[in-house]
Amino acid sequence: MKIRFSTDLKKIEKEVEIRFYRSSGPGGQRKNSKETAVKIYHPSSGITVAATEYRSQARNRELAMIRLQEKLKRLNIRKKLRIPTQKPHSIHEQILKEKKKDSVKKQYRIKINPQTIDLQ
Repeated sequence: MKIRFSTDLKKIEKEVEIRFYRSSGPGGQRKNSKETAVKIYHPSSGITVAATEYRSQARNRELAMIRLQEKLKRLNIRKKLRIPTQKPHSIHEQILKEKKKDSVKKQYRIKINPQTIDLQ
């Protein structure tokens, strides 16, 4: 049975580990000199999400939480079970007819050795 994860942002916030770090990039902009990038780890699912788009730590945190929520929603979707079915009898017969037709066609391709033919 598959584990279902909570997708409520308030519950997720209590379960996660949040780390802040400096974003990479050229120059000495705010995002490079302050710890505005956010990395969120959800231990029960093993998912890690990062956000570095904005200059604000708060906006990056919101973005990362939304991304984590979307990933958890995708994990919660159950795949439908496949019900195995058999081919109809008419299809099976049609396949066998095609195979016989190909077999006859290949029989005409056989090379005949003139020494083995008995001409009596």
